[in-house]
Amino acid sequence: MNIIIQSAIHTLNKSKVLLSSLSDEILSDHSVSPYYSCIGSHIRHILDFYNCVLNGIPGKFIDLTNRERDERMHSDCNFALANIELVIKAIQNLEGINTSQVLKVNDDLGLGEVEIEYTLGAVLAQANSHAIHHYAIISYILDRLSIEIKDETFGYNPTTPRPEINLS
Repeated sequence: MNIIIQSAIHTLNKSKVLLSSLSDEILSDHSVSPYYSCIGSHIRHILDFYNCVLNGIPGKFIDLTNRERDERMHSDCNFALANIELVIKAIQNLEGINTSQVLKVNDDLGLGEVEIEYTLGAVLAQANSHAIHHYAIISYILDRLSIEIKDETFGYNPTTPRPEINLS
């Protein structure tokens, strides 16, 4: 299996593990400053990005500004889990696709929309890094809610240096 596709699935599986351990109440808790976002909003945002990619592949045009933003994922762990499964299955179905193919990606980088040429592999790698970035924010929220996550790699990009903790 293509390592880019494997990486995306590996990363998204972390959402499944997380959601399986949360209540709907924790998923939708907006009490953590400074942004007052909830874990569910970050999961939704990750899946929106992937759905933009998956929806754009057939026409070779990915519009990252056209997101679904289904807010049911903010408050319903089972709904979010079902959507993660759908995205993972769609990514698995990409096996054998040419990740070197070039497609156009529309995004707003802060100064208005721009079209950029990407390879499919590059945009999938970006989606994976984007998910890990949001996992870091989720980790911060969990910490402030005094909820421990058992996955020590959750929210850490593999290239990020991690401090060694001396427990003695």
